[in-house]
Amino acid sequence: MTSKIKRGVSLYSFQEELFLGTMNLDDVVGFAASIGAPGIEILPEQNMPTFPNISDQQIGEWQDRLARHGAHFTCYDMFLDTKLRKGEVMSDAEQVASIVRDIKLCNRLGIKNMRVLIFVRPDILEQCVPYAEQYDVHLGVEVHAPWYLDHAWILRTIEVADRLKTSHLGILPDMGIFMKHYPPAFRGRFERQGARPEVAQFIVDSHEQKIMCEYTIYEVAVKMGGNKAEVAMAETLRHAPFANPRRIADFAPYFRHIQAKFYEMTPDCTDPSIAYDEVIPQLVKAGWEGTLSSEYEGNRWIQDVEDVDSREQVRRQHVMFEKLIAQAEADIGAVA
Repeated sequence: MTSKIKRGVSLYSFQEELFLGTMNLDDVVGFAASIGAPGIEILPEQNMPTFPNISDQQIGEWQDRLARHGAHFTCYDMFLDTKLRKGEVMSDAEQVASIVRDIKLCNRLGIKNMRVLIFVRPDILEQCVPYAEQYDVHLGVEVHAPWYLDHAWILRTIEVADRLKTSHLGILPDMGIFMKHYPPAFRGRFERQGARPEVAQFIVDSHEQKIMCEYTIYEVAVKMGGNKAEVAMAETLRHAPFANPRRIADFAPYFRHIQAKFYEMTPDCTDPSIAYDEVIPQLVKAGWEGTLSSEYEGNRWIQDVEDVDSREQVRRQHVMFEKLIAQAEADIGAVA
């Protein structure tokens, strides 16, 4: 079989270079297209300086940029500033208005998918569905660690979508939920901050055995007399789940886009922590047709000791994607 999975890049992957000015937006879009990942996921609050006041001229400049490189938009990452005013939280009506504003801008940019922050309540999203349908924008609630595909909070959103019989509300998985092994980059940073190797190994082993994170945190903090770095390392386990990749097929109808989170890629183009070798075959088998959008977040774990090279990291991930997709296609074809 031939998979219809497409490849792209979130501009978030290049936060280091964009912040330091060593790359600009044109560089990033051109690079993504050059590695066969022309789908661009944009964060308007980061990538459009006058947000939320975006002129038609600015949108035209973006469309010209994409056209020059043979690229296209895939997803709009929205944010909801519920604490815009100190000491109070946005009212429900204000939250809806903010999301509707984003839906309209998403439509103006010609984007069909919007990443919705996981804390946005399902009842708020229900009020936004008519606008999502009117402007043809799919609202995908980000399934981000420590949540997982069939977490009760996520199921509430799916239940709303089913009840409304809408194709414009669903989910958007962040691949950080498939962290099978503890990231070496995490361990390295904590050891440089003072974590003892034997304590770090205990934490890594606990994650490998899928021991409840609170037990590990207690062991490190109380029984092992953990220092600040060791306790902080243990606490990262709260956000390091390994969801079952075999459940992907059950939820595939509800998502059109994937944030392909990763923290590091080895020189041989493998991911040492997130189980893409198990996830990709399930996506191919399910016949999923959306975009795998690279989301590199390893910069913050290594920037104290080396220069960050987001381009090389993203390039390696897409070499891995090509290989895993081709292998899954071959395996399924052989069975058929």
